Amino acid sequence: MPRLVLASTSSFRRELLARLQIPFEIANPETDESELPGESPAATAERLSVAKAKAVASRFPDALIIGSDQVAYLDTQRFGKPLTHDRAAQQLRAMRGRTVIFHTGLCLYNSANGNTQVCGIPTEVTFRQLTDAEIERYLVKEQPYHCAGSAKSEGLGITLLSSMRGDDPNALIGLPLISLGEMLRAEGVQVP
Repeated sequence: MPRLVLASTSSFRRELLARLQIPFEIANPETDESELPGESPAATAERLSVAKAKAVASRFPDALIIGSDQVAYLDTQRFGKPLTHDRAAQQLRAMRGRTVIFHTGLCLYNSANGNTQVCGIPTEVTFRQLTDAEIERYLVKEQPYHCAGSAKSEGLGITLLSSMRGDDPNALIGLPLISLGEMLRAEGVQVP
């Protein structure tokens, strides 16, 4: 089996990939995650997933490299990692009672032959009509400042939601395992 590399320092993606019970390595892709002018959120997520995978390819010339990126958006507004308590509160106030799309881009790049598989997995997340007090309690307890959209569905953030709709529940956490399994099988990796 070729080396498998996760081009991400995300502990969430690492935990998800470990579920597949395949040995893998971690590499920091050090990629500029800025959106391009006029680029749709879906295109940004998919482009960055490829960029992250290819950013580490020179260090792993004979590997299958996984890149993933997520962009959360509502209409024309994007919700990145808030980094601060105040920005997280602003995001959650803007999203309360609304449906937000979390678009996860996924790439599996074969650095030996250049084969690149890319897909995007959208997840529709509807937030409850949250009160300011609920938002504050959540932020104090969860501190989701490094999570796009400030809501960690794998933790206490699930209580902020009224519904989720998508093809892979793992996509919302950051690594769509259903699609990744298909991509790995296409490269000859036995999963399971």
